[in-house]
Amino acid sequence: MTSRMFKFGVTAASACVGSVLASYTLDRWNTPHVVNNATVPPKRKRTLPPRADQIKSLMSGEEFDVLIIGGGATGAGCALDSVTRGLKTALVELDDFASGTSSRSTKLIHGGVRYLQKAILGLDLEQYRMVKEALAERATMLESAPHLTHPLPIMLPVYTWWQVPYYWVGIKAYDLVAGDRNVKSSYYLSKKDALELFPMLKKDKLCGAIVYYDGQQDDARMCLAVALTAARHGATVCNHVEVKELLKKDDGTGKQVLCGAKVKDHISGKEFTVKAKCIVNAAGPFTDSIRKMDNPTVKSICCPSSGVHIVLPGYYSPDQMGLLDPSTSDGRVIFFLPWQRQTIAGTTDLPCEITHNPTPTEDEIQFILSEIKNYLNADVEVRRGDVLSAWSGIRPLVSDPNKDDTQSLARNHIVHISPSNLITIAGGKWTTYRAMAEHTIDAAIKACNLKPERAEAVTSYLKIEGGQGWTPTMYIRLVQDFGLECEVAQHLAKSYGDRAFAVSKMASLTGKRWPIIGNRIHPEFPYIDAEIRYGVREYACTAVDMIARRLRLAFLNVQAAQEALPVIVDIMGEELGWSKDEKERQIKHATEFLANEMGHTVNRTSKERIPIKLSKEEIQTYIKRFQLIDKDKKGYVSINDIRRALKSFGDGDVSGEQLHEILREIDTNMNGQVELDEYLQMMSAIKTGDVAYSRFARMAELEEQKHEAANLKQKISVDRSGGGL
Repeated sequence: MTSRMFKFGVTAASACVGSVLASYTLDRWNTPHVVNNATVPPKRKRTLPPRADQIKSLMSGEEFDVLIIGGGATGAGCALDSVTRGLKTALVELDDFASGTSSRSTKLIHGGVRYLQKAILGLDLEQYRMVKEALAERATMLESAPHLTHPLPIMLPVYTWWQVPYYWVGIKAYDLVAGDRNVKSSYYLSKKDALELFPMLKKDKLCGAIVYYDGQQDDARMCLAVALTAARHGATVCNHVEVKELLKKDDGTGKQVLCGAKVKDHISGKEFTVKAKCIVNAAGPFTDSIRKMDNPTVKSICCPSSGVHIVLPGYYSPDQMGLLDPSTSDGRVIFFLPWQRQTIAGTTDLPCEITHNPTPTEDEIQFILSEIKNYLNADVEVRRGDVLSAWSGIRPLVSDPNKDDTQSLARNHIVHISPSNLITIAGGKWTTYRAMAEHTIDAAIKACNLKPERAEAVTSYLKIEGGQGWTPTMYIRLVQDFGLECEVAQHLAKSYGDRAFAVSKMASLTGKRWPIIGNRIHPEFPYIDAEIRYGVREYACTAVDMIARRLRLAFLNVQAAQEALPVIVDIMGEELGWSKDEKERQIKHATEFLANEMGHTVNRTSKERIPIKLSKEEIQTYIKRFQLIDKDKKGYVSINDIRRALKSFGDGDVSGEQLHEILREIDTNMNGQVELDEYLQMMSAIKTGDVAYSRFARMAELEEQKHEAANLKQKISVDRSGGGL
């Protein structure tokens, strides 16, 4: 025991001394963060042009200085960096802004606690510099988009006494490396204080906790805001435009260099050529497909890895405290974070194929659920049925083509210039998107001999779209000036910043005393009709663009997104002039997206796998309830039976769409009717916790209660009841 204590003490002390000395020595080589007041960021030049004007600009035949391929965080960051240096800039994205990895992150803005641990224990200078850069960029993101980002305390619970000093030293080193760019200082909590702040935490053997700070963001809207900021500064940014071919010319010395690309607009179907002096490949997981357009013989450098996240109800975590599991069964870390009034848990790390439509698997979902069970107390039953949505994102890990050893993966981002001057930016992380963009445009200017108005990047001083006039109490003005619900006003202020006033002006009257304006598109969420109309002006072209990235409904609750789809498509149809057939096509496509990419199918499949675990008495009770709804003795329950039952409870105004929603949640074989075995399976799933709630089950229970009450009235005469004259 004495030997173990001695080893633990030596480890903690060594880590502490090592981190302090390493930080001191290395920081002597790094200049401190100094804001250069002489650098004046350019002012925004214009209002946001419609997408049609952006397409016209692409088709104009004019030569751009820089053409960026990819509309994720890195591509949007490159566009903003390029245009604010005075370069004529264009960006094209095959799908939508942030449609890939950039919308499927853990929503954290962080330096990487575990990377710092590896850097210190392994004396890894490269990894240390990566963490330091990320921590500096974390502070820049929090400053540039205060409406979309905020500091988040994250608790690291400790269940072994010797780990308290070990983790405390590590987290303090994290603060130390951040230096004057630190968000807030970390601190230690006793067991009592930890349980007060995170009451869901497992109490047994808890010694205490360390709390440290990182940032949190709305990743898809952050990426969109960066792209919109670039557009306001004069960049031509177009989603749903695919690069079909890269074009080359002789530079006069016999060398073939890139000079443009053939592209296709998937909205109009038109194909055309875009001329450019320099092309930047920021395609994320699809980096190699663009590199092979440039040179079909080039070796692949992308090593894709799948990371799955799940969303659970908000009661799984406190509103303002996250949780970190530093050592899962597979050696990774699991984050458990409050986000948009729900709880995110993740992530996994498995090799995968590169695809535009990554899907979560049941095994990955079960892994995350099993890991978080280890940290929650017995009052919190972690149920499969509480998974509201699940998604998979592809991490574009890369080997460095600049090095001879291409087998080892690069820990940081890499910038590579091909013989034909294709500038490839790959790897990295969300937090460092701005620095990655700066390094990329620096390389592009040098390689392609571009002539910017400003030699250095100014993006560290820029406010992102919506951040200019935002204040933490701005939502109060929205309530007072427009008559919005407080919850809706807070949501608009956080999602749109100072653009929330423009959104509010598009809101329709409710016809109620309060709120005056702002009809919700789903009763459980603060999204309103005006956001759909404004989303079209933010270049949303499809229903999926809207439910996944302008609103975050698909990520928060896949069932709610499905229920809101008809309303969303109707409003988008008004704005974009969709025909009835086009509306149906959009609903079908969005339904497939929710089913495959947001976990709807895997949720339904998990229900189908559940064996029926009911007692004889329970089965008899449920058969009786089923037969009471199936009044015609057909052997199944139709949508008309559901309508009739709801009318008998006084719910006569239930819409056809609501009836279909009730049917869909239990109709696992998708034949448009509920059979007895489906009902019994649902009740078994509710009993085991694999399903949280069913409206059909509640309706059947009420039907039984009504039937018993009617029987009771028939049995008791007026004389026996003591009534009458």
